[in-house]
Amino acid sequence: MTAEDIAGRFALVDELVGDRAEAWDETGLLPVEMLRKLGAAGLLCAQIPPRYGGLGLTSLQNGELTASVGARCGSVRSFMTSHGMAAWAIQRLGDASLHDAYLPPLTSGGLAAVGFSEPAAGSDLSAMQTRISRAGDSIVIDGHKIWVTGARYADYLVIFGRYGQDAGAVVVPADAPGVRIEPIPDPLGCRAAGHASVWLEGVRLPEASVLGGGQDLALLVTTALAYGRISVAWGCVGLLRGCLRAAAGHAKTREQFGAPIGQHQLVARHLAELLTAEQVATRCCEHASRCWDAGSPEAVVAAVLAKYVSSGRAAAGAAVALQVMASAGAHAGHIVARAYRDAKLMEIIEGTSEICQLLLAEHVLTAPA
Repeated sequence: MTAEDIAGRFALVDELVGDRAEAWDETGLLPVEMLRKLGAAGLLCAQIPPRYGGLGLTSLQNGELTASVGARCGSVRSFMTSHGMAAWAIQRLGDASLHDAYLPPLTSGGLAAVGFSEPAAGSDLSAMQTRISRAGDSIVIDGHKIWVTGARYADYLVIFGRYGQDAGAVVVPADAPGVRIEPIPDPLGCRAAGHASVWLEGVRLPEASVLGGGQDLALLVTTALAYGRISVAWGCVGLLRGCLRAAAGHAKTREQFGAPIGQHQLVARHLAELLTAEQVATRCCEHASRCWDAGSPEAVVAAVLAKYVSSGRAAAGAAVALQVMASAGAHAGHIVARAYRDAKLMEIIEGTSEICQLLLAEHVLTAPA
């Protein structure tokens, strides 16, 4: 796509999201029609190739788009990440028939979510209990997924589970018999993103619905999580940019002791820290996206690094922005208050900060001398 085309897509985000995030956060709901319009414009999974109706953006271009959305509404960005992970899993793990069956709907207004975590399988996904079993020329799915972002709005669910002796994922229509979706009430962050628990009880589908069947569970999950980690990382860049704009604007206009508070050295230090956080997170994300676009073997660890650095910087940066804004940024739906809550969840989803540290340490220990 040309720079002008991409700019036009960014303008559509402004039009559809605008300044409505505060109201959506307070009600805990996103307008489904708005999500469908973003999806029909290819914005929810913008890296899908044009032959399937996608925009064919690079990871770097999609990253800037993700940051732009994240700066406006963390809940929309969170749904965008889950939808994008579902589409990426289908593209990466599915065969040509699954590409033709599912990718065009996901670039034309259909909505998707992806389910990994379970009550006893969060960071330790090897404990996953969801089963995908053969039954003649069909498969049967039984399991319970928790914190499935976007499931409340989804038409399709990409569910990961045990498949024979190994693992697989399956595309499940959200209205299939045996599927039950229960929204999570009052989540801490990304409150309108449609987080839900999903029960699958004897859900029967054609065996052709399976993605990547027979693969090692860790490899299968890592493939999908790499996309999600880069998306979360860029979303954290957006959170930091939103906080920086809000805190800077406040510091220029709020006066105490006869001067704008930005002229007081301790407040100026906070602004410098916030800018530094945004720039460091941006550079890590750019590196991860360039590795992805180049097909570099470093792409997976670069995604982990970007997610770890960006989420930590976003959590600390949102706290700094709130300190600068004080009561002005403390009411429920304010962009800084939302960022303060949303950023904390970013240190948990798609691999906690502690899991990221372990993965990075393992990379150090196994790298050639």
